[in-house]
Amino acid sequence: MASGEVLDTAALLAWPVERMSGSLVVPGQRAELVRISPDRELALDAANLIWELPSDDALDRARDLAITTGDMAGLSAVDFELLALAIEMGATLVTDDYRLQNICELGGVAWSSVTTEGIRSMWSWELRCSGCGLIVNTPDTPSPDRNLGNCRECGSELALRRRR
Repeated sequence: MASGEVLDTAALLAWPVERMSGSLVVPGQRAELVRISPDRELALDAANLIWELPSDDALDRARDLAITTGDMAGLSAVDFELLALAIEMGATLVTDDYRLQNICELGGVAWSSVTTEGIRSMWSWELRCSGCGLIVNTPDTPSPDRNLGNCRECGSELALRRRR
C-alpha cells in the first residue's frame, strides 16, 4: 500500500514534492492542475505519486455517504473519486474541502487538512429552491460543473442550504 494518504488537489498545490511521495491521487486531478497551475502539474512527475481509480464498490459507498449528508450536489467528480479511493484503501483523505471532511466524519473515514483548521462539526445539507423554497432530492452523482440547476416548479436557481 501507499503512504496511507489520498491527496486532494489542495495538497498537490501546497505541499513540497518530496512530502507527496507515495501518496494516492486520481487521474482527474492532472487535468485540474493543468488548468489551475501548469507549472505545478509538471512537478508531479517527480513526486512519485500513485495514480489510482476507485472500485465500483467504493464509489457506491461514497455515493451513499454523500447523499446522506446532502453534500453530493456540491462535489466535483474528482472530489467524489478521491473520497471513494480513501474509503477503498482505508487511507486518510488529505483535504481542505469542508464537504469532503463532513462526509468523512459521517463515514468514519480518517481525514486531515492541508492548510485550514478543518470542520468543527458535521452539517447536513438540502437542495432548496431560492424562489419558492421547494426541497429537491439530493442528486446521486456529482455535478460536472457544480451547477445545481433550476426549480421544476418556479424556475429559480437551486442552492444548497443547511438542513434545519
